[in-house]
Amino acid sequence: MNPTMTRLAEEEHPNKAFGWAARDSSGVLSPFKFSRRATGEKDVAFKVLYCGICHSDLHMAKNEWGMSVYPLVPGHELVGEVTEVGSKVQKFNVGDRVGVGCVVGSCHSCDSCKNNLENYCPKSILTYGAEYHDGSITYGGYSDTMVADEHFIVRIPDNLPLDVAGPLLCAGITVYSPLRYYGLDKPGLHVGVVGLGGLGHVAVKFAKAMGAKVTVISTSPSKKKEALENLVADSFLVSRDQDQLQGATGTLDGIIDTVSAQHPLFPLLGLLKSHGKLVLVGAPEKPLELPVFPLLQGRKVVGGSLIGGMKETQEMIDFAAKHNVKPDIEVIAMEYVNTAMERLLKADVKYRFVIDIGNTLKATTS
Repeated sequence: MNPTMTRLAEEEHPNKAFGWAARDSSGVLSPFKFSRRATGEKDVAFKVLYCGICHSDLHMAKNEWGMSVYPLVPGHELVGEVTEVGSKVQKFNVGDRVGVGCVVGSCHSCDSCKNNLENYCPKSILTYGAEYHDGSITYGGYSDTMVADEHFIVRIPDNLPLDVAGPLLCAGITVYSPLRYYGLDKPGLHVGVVGLGGLGHVAVKFAKAMGAKVTVISTSPSKKKEALENLVADSFLVSRDQDQLQGATGTLDGIIDTVSAQHPLFPLLGLLKSHGKLVLVGAPEKPLELPVFPLLQGRKVVGGSLIGGMKETQEMIDFAAKHNVKPDIEVIAMEYVNTAMERLLKADVKYRFVIDIGNTLKATTS
């Protein structure tokens, strides 16, 4: 490369960064040096202090969805402190507590974008492993710094600890948005939550904070104590126990189904009242069988939801801070990430891993 081209490249990408990346479909992560783009006039740069581990990070690291680009730096639950703002940034200042979730770009002109639903924009740009407007590949939050357009930056309230704020930017908005959109956020409603993992436990907390009566539905009887005592759910159903299901027939106004594995929908539809709503937020690899007669008998609805737009994500974070909704997390060091991925595969975490980037990343890459 000639000297002029080298100089231009350095001017376009002067923000040196380091993190951990997967190099191939083995999914194994290791230290990785790279560059962030220069802080543009509408960009916010921040020091990453914490980053949650989402199950999709595992899928992407192993290219299980067939869309991964290597080297891949995962992480779309990142939070930290602003270090630099562009000349036209209006909402943020150096020192502010901020975060970035699953999306860092969109077209700003389609119907979804005009309605604050950037997450449904056909040209939305994911926080990592996607092509950005300038043709570069996006890198996620398993790294020491981040640069993003201020439109996709979320302000973290002062009374919300940064380590628990990270998972809210994916898991939190994934369950908060359908509770709001499908009208399951009214006090006194009876809401079911299927699955008690990273998504499910946050769904219970948000639904309770909204004033709902909450029933946890799980295949594991062993989770009953956790659901009723630690998460303060109102009741618990074992989804394989026909007697329990029969006794709860027609009792739920809505269900948030967080399960990503194959599972029958028929028993869940039977739990709904007339006009009840079954909302899927998990993503099973194979199609689920949808029985029609239970829908006809009671005008029931099956719907879906995928994260949320930026306006609603900020609303969710503010709600969580106001109502003390905090994910249950296990904070880990950066060098533990591969072990954490193995444990995540076995569902051996309550309920979300969070990497302490600020205190442990430099020690492993110096």
